[in-house]
Order: sequence, then structure tokens, then C-alpha cells
Amino acid sequence: MIPAVLPPIPASVPLQATLEPAFEWATFAGFLLVPGLIATLLWSPFLIVDRIRSLLAALPPTGSVLPTYLLAGVGGSIPYIIGAAVVVTTVDTAGVAWSNAFINVAVLLFVGYAVGVPVVTNVALPRLALDWDPTGYGPSTWVLLAAGGASYALLFSIPFVVVSFLLALPGGY
Repeated sequence: MIPAVLPPIPASVPLQATLEPAFEWATFAGFLLVPGLIATLLWSPFLIVDRIRSLLAALPPTGSVLPTYLLAGVGGSIPYIIGAAVVVTTVDTAGVAWSNAFINVAVLLFVGYAVGVPVVTNVALPRLALDWDPTGYGPSTWVLLAAGGASYALLFSIPFVVVSFLLALPGGY
């Protein structure tokens, strides 16, 4: 019999336990980033318009169109993600409660984006010394930004309405 000279070797930590926190953080980041990146890609035709590029170039933190566009696109998706999380975690699943809650979130945020984007960009930003519109904030700028806000909101509202419809069907989910 060999005497135990060396200390006992601890049981090794399984690889799964080591990688689990990293996987959880990556999943969380994916839930936050992927919807915004998809919406950003689908909204990119608006970058053809000089006024949109001028707005993005004037916004902090980068003063450059592409990084600011990516930040704004991903950041703009956060209210929808939070709205979906609030519905799923706080609304009772009985009946059509989830369906109604998803519709309410979609309508509230659609109106918020369609009205809020032009007001913030045409009223608040110039008052904060961010003069970005080379055409002088005329009616066409208001219409362009309302259409831009509404189209961005529509990218999220359509899936919310489809989910609401499916949840309202007999048998729900």
C-alpha cells in the first residue's frame, strides 16, 4: 500500500458548469441585440435620404453615421423587448390576456415612435444645440421622420400583432 503523500485531487469541474454563465450571458445579449440588428437592417433604405444621414452624423456619441445608426437601431428595439418581457412575466395566461397585452404594447409603442421621433428630432434636438437639418425642419422633415418612426415601429408591431392573433385563437398557444 502506498501512503497518501499528495493531497487528494479535487473532482474536476465539468465543462458544462464552466461554460454555463458565458452561455447565459450570450443568450441574454442575443435577445437584446438580434431584434434590433434585424430591424436596423430592414430600416436601412432610409439611409438613402441625406437628412437621415445628417441627423445620425449630428448625434453623439460618435459623430459618425454607421456607429450611431447601429446604436440607435439596436437601442430603439429595447422598449419592444422590455414590453414583451413585461407581458410574459406579469400578465395572466388565462384566456386572451396575453393577446390583448401584446396588442396594447404594439399600439402604444407604434404611436410613441410615429409621434415621438419627429418631436424629439425636430424640437428637442435643436433646443439642445444639435442643429442637424440642412433644410430647416420644414413639413417634409416632419413627414419623413414620422414615416421613419412609424416604419421602424411597424417592424416590431407586425410580429406582436401576429403573436396576439395566434394567442387569441381557440387553444391559444
